[in-house]
Amino acid sequence: MLYLAEVQKQKGGLLGGGAKTELKLLACQRTDQNWSTVSEDVIPAEDASKLNDGALVLVELNPNRQVQRIQEAGRPLVNILQNFSRQLEKFKLKEDEIDQWKQSLTFQAQELNRREMDMEVRSEQLQEMEDESQRLEEQKQEVDTSRQEIERLQAEVKRNRQELEGAWEQLQGEQRRLEERQADFQQGTVLDEEQSRVMSELLDRLSSSAAPTETVREHLHLAFELVEKQQGTLTPHWQKLEEQKIAIAQQQAEVEGLSQNFSDRQNALEQAQNSLAQHTAQLQVNTADLTSKQEYARIIKEQLRNQEELYQQIQSLAATSGDLVLGQQVDVEALEKKPLEELQKIVQDLQYKVEIDASFVQDQEQELKYKQETIQELQTKINHASDHDQINLELELTDEQDLYQMLNSSLVGQRRNMLQHQEFLKQHQAVLLRRQGYTVAEEEVNNKINLEPILLQIETQRQQYSEEIQKLEREIEQIRDGIELNQGMIDNQTHDLDGKRQELKAIEENLLSLRRTTAECCGRVNLYEEALQPIQDCLDGLRQKLQEIGESLDQFQETGDSQLQAIAQLRHTLQSLMSQPELMAS
Repeated sequence: MLYLAEVQKQKGGLLGGGAKTELKLLACQRTDQNWSTVSEDVIPAEDASKLNDGALVLVELNPNRQVQRIQEAGRPLVNILQNFSRQLEKFKLKEDEIDQWKQSLTFQAQELNRREMDMEVRSEQLQEMEDESQRLEEQKQEVDTSRQEIERLQAEVKRNRQELEGAWEQLQGEQRRLEERQADFQQGTVLDEEQSRVMSELLDRLSSSAAPTETVREHLHLAFELVEKQQGTLTPHWQKLEEQKIAIAQQQAEVEGLSQNFSDRQNALEQAQNSLAQHTAQLQVNTADLTSKQEYARIIKEQLRNQEELYQQIQSLAATSGDLVLGQQVDVEALEKKPLEELQKIVQDLQYKVEIDASFVQDQEQELKYKQETIQELQTKINHASDHDQINLELELTDEQDLYQMLNSSLVGQRRNMLQHQEFLKQHQAVLLRRQGYTVAEEEVNNKINLEPILLQIETQRQQYSEEIQKLEREIEQIRDGIELNQGMIDNQTHDLDGKRQELKAIEENLLSLRRTTAECCGRVNLYEEALQPIQDCLDGLRQKLQEIGESLDQFQETGDSQLQAIAQLRHTLQSLMSQPELMAS
């Protein structure tokens, strides 16, 4: 199990021979992204003696709580924090997407409710217009009935006028005959009894033939009342027609406002598309830059591996050859001045340190050998595994290769330190043997070749390559973070663009529906007006004809009164003639 721990060192004896190194466990990894705190247990770990006191490390423990692997926690902690930061950023983007979806759904629900209310209102208006159309049809039938009644009255008035004109002509004939009789009377001719009777009957007929106008006037008044009643019924329809025209004007204004909103949304959509295209182009540029950086990092890593192989070969050469030395020579004069007991103590401590280093290196090399065998076994399993198992085995192989690379890299410095300590011990032992009286060949040290400058140069190059790789990895990580952020922005903009397209489509559908509804309302209003106008024209024509009939009736009344007055005068004249019998000749 993997733990996060802190290195704790306790001071030891001379040259650190008695130093004690421990690890204080701080946290434990439960899953890839889940860590939990643990009780601050302390476990011994001599493998961490090379690390500084207080350093944070990642340590892998077996079930017996023994250390299996140690690595510095700096880079893994940075990766964990970066992953955590990316997860927070993705979570924030998801929250923004959810908020946008909520807003879009709220807008669509409101728009749908408004459209449903508009449809209900328009359905009610259509039903009212159908009812009004039916009432108008009934009123049209009533107007037709009134028109027939007025035509009947016109025919009756015309017939009475013809009868009156006939009676008037007859009266004028009788009047002419009476005038002739008067002329005869003045000439001495008088009326006999039969002629007087005939004249009286004619005057009675004329008096009785005078057409009465009261009945006609009564019918005319009823016709006027019926026309005004129809006009009173028709007037609210005209008012409602005006209200509908005002409502249509408001709908047209709403259509214009919605059209302007649609145009603004189209412009915003175009701007969002342009921004998305720019971010997509930037993503392509960053991706190309990432590819070039990764290729350059691969080349540098290859150079670093070559340097490490060269370094290991030189160290192996130094370990197998007696003519090569590592490190600088000891200060022989200082050792000559030290007390013999102190020099012996130093040699013993160095021997103890060399034994520890050799044991540690041997264990690590054995572990490295086991890792190599494990990698070979996994490679063999992969070659014979199915596709599903091959994926898991490849992941396991990648982990083992990383562990092998980390362990191999750590052994480079440890082998070097061991060789340096061994050489350092040999030089101290040579001085000690010489001081104890033993003969030591001076050329054994002087004729050796010092490889420390070469190793230092290689180490310097390795350090430069490592720094360059770290720099490249930081740049690659930054580029990846930028790509992820840019990709997140692209995904967010794409989602926002889809939402805007949906909103624009909803507005367009609403605009088309509103235009269609407005056109239908205009058509119904025009049809309504076309239905009302003929009825109004008919009523106006009937009113005008009734007024003309009234005027004709007034003239007829005046003519009838004049006729009656003339008949009365004739009757009076005839009676005056009949009251003088002496004037009547046989």
